[in-house]
Amino acid sequence: MSRSRSTTIRDVARKAGVSHQTVSRVINGSDDVLPETRARVEQAIEALGFRPSAIARSMAQGRTNTLACIAPNLTDYTLASVIEGAELEARQNGYFLLSSSASAPDAFRALVDELVGHRRVDGLIVINPYIDERHTAVPKNFPVVFVGAQARDKSFCSVSLDDEKAAYDATQHLVSLGHHKIAMITGPMEEDCCLDRSNGYMRALEEAGLPIDLGMIIEGDWSATSGQDALLALAEQGNLPEAIFAQNDRMALGVLHTARDMGLRVPDQLAVIGVDDMPLSSYFDPPLTTMHQDMPRIGQEATRMLVKSIDKSIGQCIQMKLPAQLIMRQSTLNKGGD
Repeated sequence: MSRSRSTTIRDVARKAGVSHQTVSRVINGSDDVLPETRARVEQAIEALGFRPSAIARSMAQGRTNTLACIAPNLTDYTLASVIEGAELEARQNGYFLLSSSASAPDAFRALVDELVGHRRVDGLIVINPYIDERHTAVPKNFPVVFVGAQARDKSFCSVSLDDEKAAYDATQHLVSLGHHKIAMITGPMEEDCCLDRSNGYMRALEEAGLPIDLGMIIEGDWSATSGQDALLALAEQGNLPEAIFAQNDRMALGVLHTARDMGLRVPDQLAVIGVDDMPLSSYFDPPLTTMHQDMPRIGQEATRMLVKSIDKSIGQCIQMKLPAQLIMRQSTLNKGGD
């Protein structure tokens, strides 16, 4: 039968012939209930169509059934995709996910104090790309998973793209096509992934026996405009490369747009590769070769790890790195694929 609005835990207790405290113990998964008593209570719950209050159940368990995700902002495509994956996984595990932004360390500390200090959530996902001491703002005895930058003392679990390997593979792809003069446009170098991607680029050049020219490395800010400015700066130096590794797709888009304005044929005169595989990357002119990273999966893996940490089913901190996949398109290969 369907549950009426007046059905309560005491109704279940009367039907099962037990106390309402016993019903509560069954609902909350307590082991301190005889099997035959548990069966009677479960039968009564099913017969009455009773559904316990999620809030009451959470209070009884000492949990909120809520997770929080703190990101530098909630509008960036990559960050939003991570949060989307985290939210889906949280729901599948019976949790709500709150999302909030805090770009500055002080704002981050205040938000952590509000969420953790007042026990508003059971665990935190921290999307933190920066090379800073932000992890010191989170109590070590509280379940936390970092996405992006890793805690320097490895005292927290983390999930991230294998940025160094992604950059290595991107640069090696350009090398395999016969390019020797390869420039790189980085993101802001105060971010962890930019340092790792720069290391991967340099390792690929060193293994290929190619010189590392610091004049061919230009710092951007993730925007298409900074990709445009980087190519113009290289041209002004009289140092045009044969190929460019841009550390994200938006900067690569700026390169493609500016190359067309300069009359450079892509990929014949300038090959371009990015990172991310944004949904519109295949519609760029020409379609962009890129390193695909599965952002929703990063969010899902972080949430799975966090839930296990809350349930104490993992005994040590894990640093998980997920691989990127090379997606070859016309910005490095001509239409024949040569």
